[in-house]
Amino acid sequence: MRDSNVNFGVLHRTCKLLVFFCFVYITATLVYYAKSVNFRLAFVQNQQSHVKTDPIKLEVKYSGALELKTTLGSNSSEPGPKTLEQCPDPSPLLVGPLRIEFSSPVNLDTLRREHPELREGGRYAPPNCVALQRVAIIIPFRNRDEHLKFWLYYLHPILLRQQLDYGVYIINQDGDETFNRAKLLNVGFAEALKEYNYDCFVFSDVDLIPMDDRNTYRCFSQPRHLSVSMDKFGFRLPYNQYFGGVSSLSKEQFLKINGFPNNYWGWGGEDDDIYNRLSSKGMSISRPSGAIGKCRMIRHERDKKNDPNPQRFDRIAHTRETMLKDGISSLSYSVLKVEKDLLYTKITVDVGKRTK
Repeated sequence: MRDSNVNFGVLHRTCKLLVFFCFVYITATLVYYAKSVNFRLAFVQNQQSHVKTDPIKLEVKYSGALELKTTLGSNSSEPGPKTLEQCPDPSPLLVGPLRIEFSSPVNLDTLRREHPELREGGRYAPPNCVALQRVAIIIPFRNRDEHLKFWLYYLHPILLRQQLDYGVYIINQDGDETFNRAKLLNVGFAEALKEYNYDCFVFSDVDLIPMDDRNTYRCFSQPRHLSVSMDKFGFRLPYNQYFGGVSSLSKEQFLKINGFPNNYWGWGGEDDDIYNRLSSKGMSISRPSGAIGKCRMIRHERDKKNDPNPQRFDRIAHTRETMLKDGISSLSYSVLKVEKDLLYTKITVDVGKRTK
């Protein structure tokens, strides 16, 4: 009997110990499970809160563009507004010396197809940067359609590579009165400003083509003579005061000299008058190098109604007395017709008649 009692007591204590260990194990398991459930719920809620706050926040500041700020950096696939930088100077698109030929006719329809980036009126602005200047190119014109085709054919690709914000204006003198180049240039200045806020004006004869696209058709701190070395003169400057062919003036420079004279009817004299105006206002002529400033002239006979002006020498001698009353401030003309082509704006005008 004693042995059986002893065995029963040991068994009883063993069972109690086993029950205790089972209770501890079950309790620990329940606590761990409860904590893991809470953790998963917190994780899900946290992920949902991130999804709700992820969209891009727009913050608008007026500094010429919109600034985008995101909570997670650049994870959005939506592109933001882009601020254009100023075009580099010089343009990286320039190629340098060019081959200019006039032996074969050119096709302007081909030019139009090849340059769909041009806008009506002969307008263009670079799409990927802000042009250094807004340039109006003014061409005095009458009965020179074949020359104009060559000018447009060669100049538009050059101007595009120069990354200019530009427009081409053909100022056509109506009628058969003696030609007045300088007055037509004044008209071009006035008419171009009616369309756009140009700050630079390039005045070009229709028969001159640059032979190097590094000769940029824009304005500088001083009036710029662009047709420095023409084949007509053996690629030399005929004289130091020469300002004919192709030149550029800023809007401020042009107004400072009261524009160009209106009373030079016929060939010659107006370029020297303009030089005198610039000199009297303390300005000097800037030029590119002779190599970069090379130009070719389309050979032709002198136009009818453009005979040498017999009064030019007397008028040049009195520039300082006449420039304040004869110029853009006294300009009068009538616009008869405006034609808009993809390559140019052609404005036909009546500039009146010679009074003396």
